[in-house]
Amino acid sequence: MNFVLKGEGNMDFIKGEEREQIVLFPESIEDYVDENGVVRIIDAYINSLNLEELGFNRSEPNETGRPPYNPKDILKLYLYGYMNRIRSSRRLETEGKRNLEVMWLLRKLIPDHKTIANFRRDNAKSLKNVFRHFVKLCVELGLYGKELVAIDGSKFKAVNSKSRNFTKEKIKKRLKEIDKKLDEYLNALDRYDAEEEKVEKGKTAEEINKIIKDLNERKMTYQGYTEELEETGEKQKSLTDSESRLMLSNGKMDVCYNVQTAVDSKNKLIAEFEVINNVTDKNRLTPMAKQIKETLDVDNIVITADEGYACASDIGEAIQIGVEPHVAGTDYDICIPAKDGEQVEITSHVNGKSVYLKDRNIVICPMGKTLYPGYYKKTMGEAVFHNSRACKSCTCRCTNQKRAVVQYGLVMDKSDFKTDYNDKALFVRQVHIKPNKEIYAQRKSLSEHPFGTVKRVMDGGYCLTKGKRKVTGEFALMFLAYNLKRAINILGTEKLIQIMVGLAY
Repeated sequence: MNFVLKGEGNMDFIKGEEREQIVLFPESIEDYVDENGVVRIIDAYINSLNLEELGFNRSEPNETGRPPYNPKDILKLYLYGYMNRIRSSRRLETEGKRNLEVMWLLRKLIPDHKTIANFRRDNAKSLKNVFRHFVKLCVELGLYGKELVAIDGSKFKAVNSKSRNFTKEKIKKRLKEIDKKLDEYLNALDRYDAEEEKVEKGKTAEEINKIIKDLNERKMTYQGYTEELEETGEKQKSLTDSESRLMLSNGKMDVCYNVQTAVDSKNKLIAEFEVINNVTDKNRLTPMAKQIKETLDVDNIVITADEGYACASDIGEAIQIGVEPHVAGTDYDICIPAKDGEQVEITSHVNGKSVYLKDRNIVICPMGKTLYPGYYKKTMGEAVFHNSRACKSCTCRCTNQKRAVVQYGLVMDKSDFKTDYNDKALFVRQVHIKPNKEIYAQRKSLSEHPFGTVKRVMDGGYCLTKGKRKVTGEFALMFLAYNLKRAINILGTEKLIQIMVGLAY
């Protein structure tokens, strides 16, 4: 260090150079970027992609007119931004003017924020294809164990405030308040005398009439919301982002999206993800399992999840496709279709649960008996399945013993309730479901790690886009950046650069 002495025993602060001094900067911007910098990995990886195969718009230049930006350049910019807590299109535009790494990455191109935002909006599906492409690359590099996967969901705040979200209960409450105010103002008009004296709250008759008109318009709006919910069967309506829903997030209610992830146990890399607007995780085990098996290219896999996924029908379907489930809150017997076609005699069960077979529209009770669609409870939203004859001779009566009828209430929309069914050539086997404590103990450390990193380290606890399709594209970038960070930590920048450069050429 160079210190400037001031008299005996006194020292000044470290001083920089004068701003007017002529400085010879390196002649090439290449000299400013570290030879093992992360930005070089981004550049080499994106250059290796075939964007036309991945479905990106404008992956080939136009023959006429003004030439567009190369989609690879915008994709590089986004990936760099998400890895450095920069997600806004306006902030990414600013980085192109002042960030030396971005100048090197885009070769001094500065796309405007509208162009940047449109790229993310128009290529949502393609962005998820890139995420899956990187997952498969990491599989080839041996970074995925493909043996144990933890599934979990987390809520991410949507671009929709609570004041612009309406449930049936909230609409009913608002209508009641409006009716009360209308009665007050109509009574005020009745008391208004011919001398036009000011009445309640100092308002004139003209002002009161305007208020009544506004209240009636609001009432009609809320009634329209109610009719729309009845027609669509939805339970909520959001005005800003129509697909977002009011959910419980971190102990409080907020308008969010439910983001499901599947994390591989070997290196805590995300294997698959899905953006949904279901307020709970129920019935999401099998859909996620199917995507995981396809992405990792495996026939069988072990999956662990929390109690939110404890649905007998969903777990039964997962077992049929080669999943070994370890879900909290499960310790019971279920019956599922047998693959070998042999009927297994079932004499009893322990804490049995019934399983609904959607493709056949029947329910299998814990004793392996078939229950048929009976009727629909509109008030409860339940379809009831039963079989009186089978239950009369059953040694283990589950419910409703007085009438010897098993009633299985399956929650579904009335439009999905069907009376036709298929019970031909059905063979069943009984399976006991109980999570292995050692396997389940790994769930929290696996599934919570990516969510914590994304929300806290990468500033990704909220959405910037609207609609499930565009939000999916947003999280494809987020989880791609997360996986790339993990790969760098595991393999190191130098080795990963060599791999990426090899792909590009």
